[in-house]
Amino acid sequence: MHCGELSIQHHEVDLRRRDSLVFLMQNRFGIKDFVIVFLLLLIVATLWLSMIQRDRQWPVLQSIAEQGRNLDSRLAGIEEKIRTGVPMSSSASSSSSAESVATTKRDESWARAGIPVKWQPEPAFPNDPAKVPGYKVGGEFVEIFEGQPSKVTPYLYADVYGSRVVDRVSESLGSFDPKTMKLVGVLADAWQIDPDGKWIRAHINPRATFSDRTPVTAEDVRWTYIDFIMNPLIDADRTRSTLIDIFDGVEVIDNLTVEIRFKDSLFTNILTALGEPILPKKYYAQFEPAQINQSTGLLMGSGPFMMERVPSSAQDLSSQWTPGQDIVLVRNPNWWYGRAPLERQRFRVIKDDLARLVAFQNNEASLVLPTSPQFNTVLRDNPEFEKTNYALKWVNMRSGYSFIAWQCGPRGETGRKTPFQDVRVRRAMTLLLDREKMIRDIWDGIGTVAKGPFNPESPASDPSLSPMPFDPDAAMKLLKEAGWEDRNKDGILEDAQGEKFQFEYTYATGGEIGERIARFTGDSFKKAGIVMTTRPIDWSRYQDIIKSRDFDAITMAWSASAPESDPKQIYHSESMAKGRDNFTQWSSPAADKLIEQGRRTMDEQTRMLVWHELESVIAQEQPYTFIRVSPWLRFVKRDFGNVRMYKTGLSPEEFFFSGTSSQAKPAN
Repeated sequence: MHCGELSIQHHEVDLRRRDSLVFLMQNRFGIKDFVIVFLLLLIVATLWLSMIQRDRQWPVLQSIAEQGRNLDSRLAGIEEKIRTGVPMSSSASSSSSAESVATTKRDESWARAGIPVKWQPEPAFPNDPAKVPGYKVGGEFVEIFEGQPSKVTPYLYADVYGSRVVDRVSESLGSFDPKTMKLVGVLADAWQIDPDGKWIRAHINPRATFSDRTPVTAEDVRWTYIDFIMNPLIDADRTRSTLIDIFDGVEVIDNLTVEIRFKDSLFTNILTALGEPILPKKYYAQFEPAQINQSTGLLMGSGPFMMERVPSSAQDLSSQWTPGQDIVLVRNPNWWYGRAPLERQRFRVIKDDLARLVAFQNNEASLVLPTSPQFNTVLRDNPEFEKTNYALKWVNMRSGYSFIAWQCGPRGETGRKTPFQDVRVRRAMTLLLDREKMIRDIWDGIGTVAKGPFNPESPASDPSLSPMPFDPDAAMKLLKEAGWEDRNKDGILEDAQGEKFQFEYTYATGGEIGERIARFTGDSFKKAGIVMTTRPIDWSRYQDIIKSRDFDAITMAWSASAPESDPKQIYHSESMAKGRDNFTQWSSPAADKLIEQGRRTMDEQTRMLVWHELESVIAQEQPYTFIRVSPWLRFVKRDFGNVRMYKTGLSPEEFFFSGTSSQAKPAN
């Protein structure tokens, strides 16, 4: 039946074709037909030329759009200057402009009488990108993260990845100058400091606004510190544990003036008061604490970039960034003191070391952190590499140290004791590791053996103190003193009750370095009769494990955010509490005493001597086995200009895209 129908259809088509041929034969091609055909060809040609012209005009249209965004930003700035009464000038960096601004800022009616006011220079790029050859506006910078951040909500994130994102969106009252390392104003244009160190009064730059053009006020500062960080219903435990120890109150003096008072005179007071990101009250106050705690991408600030997608209200929380997605920042068109050249900054997560490098070489990323072996191998095997890429290697303020943390207290909910409650065992574990060999074999010789919590380049580190040596014989003596020996001659150490010396070693998955450290340490301890089982977990779970203290030994790294850090957060016994960073639960009366003494010593030279003593106590007690001090290693595409190595690290807000050949491509 179907075949018959199909045959009929074909037959009908043949009849129609025959009729058409007869019609054409009966109607000759005349002048009218020629004109019609000519007009049709003319229309086709016009459309074709139009398409070509449109392609050529596309860059022009992009430029016009960019200029429109610039104009919008400039109009916003003019509007802000009119609002605040700041004189307008053709160049914010010109001397006449600086003099005009300085003149308007000399009103000190907000200040306490009799205390000098420290006026701050106007915020500016460390190096103005617009003055660098090849400067352009636009483009996307793609950075690869080695682990998956679980949150980028301010004060709730728990890793360096969250910090990298928040730093590009939020601003604090003050920060460190990348070149001089001097503490200078950002949101604050002036401040007063109590000679006794018990208070600081800061004045906010009247031009400062958040990305939604809402002015930054003293109430935003008070609300950030008191109603957000200090709120026990919000999971900001880490920062709260520091502020609650030192803050005695935050008072709004006027719309642009805030005074922060301290319980005691501590060397960290000023940095803590000035260095925390300030949040817009108007935006965050609309969310309940439970919504903030559950959030993953609730991020708004006053900095050079802003989240591409940020919930506008509590009913819009589903639009926020969530783990597994790229984190995309876009230029803040309302950045109050400058304009980031890049249109976007994107963060991707690639956990595998080799896959990260391959993605960079395939132009799927603009910046990658190579492993030490990768850094050396690429430069050695590819002499042309640096023609198209920057290979950066330097020690800076944020250079940190890697370590193995030993659980000195009860483990997690079980409360089980670990062998590492005994200081002799902890010292033995360090003596069993040939850390010089680890650096040669695992990090290809890049880095130095760490001896304690202070950067060896810092005056806080005692130059006369050396790292613990590799000494297996001394280690075995200490283990025997602690009651561990091979009692049944099976090659494994046992205690007096016959319990074998075995422990679980936790490390993050995805990186070759982590795997190699695990193998090296396991082999080293096995030779001494210690059984080490491994527990590889995803980095996103680290926060929960640390909070619950659910580990025997765990490997991590700390990096600094200031030239001199407060050791209380990590090493004081009070910081054993939930949410704080003494997750090893190490308690030392000697260390506690030195930490309290050092924090209250305002004279820098005297304080450094106290830190030398603390470093010695930590070296004796070994709550951590300090492994390696590492320089920063970065590969960056040369298609980006104004990439500079600073004492504070890198300043991506001043990067610009100057090329076309290696603009990062979307990952498949």
